Amino acid sequence: MKPLLTIFTPTYNRAYTLHLGYESLKKQTCQSFVWLIIDDGSNDGTRSMVQEWIEEGIISIRYHYQENLGMHGAHNTAYELIETELNVCIDSDDYMPVDAVEKIITCWKQNGSEDVAGIVGLDAYQNGDIIGTELPADLSTSTLGELYGVHKVKGDKKLVYRTALTKATPAYPIFSGEKYCPLSYKYIFIDQLKPLLLLNEVLCHVEYLPDGSSLNMLNQYYKNPKGFAFFRETAMIYAPSSKEKLRECIHYVSSCLLSRKDHFIQASPLKGMTLIALPFGYLLSIYIRHKQRKRYVMGSEQ
Repeated sequence: MKPLLTIFTPTYNRAYTLHLGYESLKKQTCQSFVWLIIDDGSNDGTRSMVQEWIEEGIISIRYHYQENLGMHGAHNTAYELIETELNVCIDSDDYMPVDAVEKIITCWKQNGSEDVAGIVGLDAYQNGDIIGTELPADLSTSTLGELYGVHKVKGDKKLVYRTALTKATPAYPIFSGEKYCPLSYKYIFIDQLKPLLLLNEVLCHVEYLPDGSSLNMLNQYYKNPKGFAFFRETAMIYAPSSKEKLRECIHYVSSCLLSRKDHFIQASPLKGMTLIALPFGYLLSIYIRHKQRKRYVMGSEQ
């Protein structure tokens, strides 16, 4: 029987943590999944380690190697290769509770249809504490934007999407010299199509490592300003409130200044609000540059 779910894992030199995901997937109470590993240019022995797992034959594994494109480039490749009805990303330093796949499959078989985009579940720390808040108990479906903007849900959540929608929405752009574009760019477009089923269950245990993107966001802003400016152009259009639109405009201005983008006000879909955001975006760009210089100096002293 064809698996219903692809669990995909982008990885770059994470051989020292990738085994956590493997061990958790071997123990799943439901094995109706394929594990797709997108190796984004690793040179730490990831290939040989994964090959050993494939030869063990315990779970279904697909391995794809590519030159380093960054997290979003690895997601692009995954979405091109996925063939199952559903997909979920489990990062290379994370792992799933033993019944996570079973909960996803059961939820989908009971409630899934073409009227929804997929499932949103919970992330938890390794000690079991929920990251942020649980999902609203009185809701059965919601878009991701409504969860955060209207219902004030907090913290990272685990997204299980219908593959038909991840394939139908725009791919992440690749900018020369940059390695990151916010993954929520694609989620915004899916939000415009269908809501998500709410599943108040832990689907993933997360650890925020020092070399992970979550703990290095200011550094990401500095190193990938074109990707962030591109994302903000979309985010400001679909932001749920004027306050959030202004926030996106401020970040847009900052990223455009960091990337030295010309005529960025004319390029903005919200020109008037972008003008209002100019001084705040300018200050944010100065702050990011200051933090980056401080980071460089501290790194040089170590």
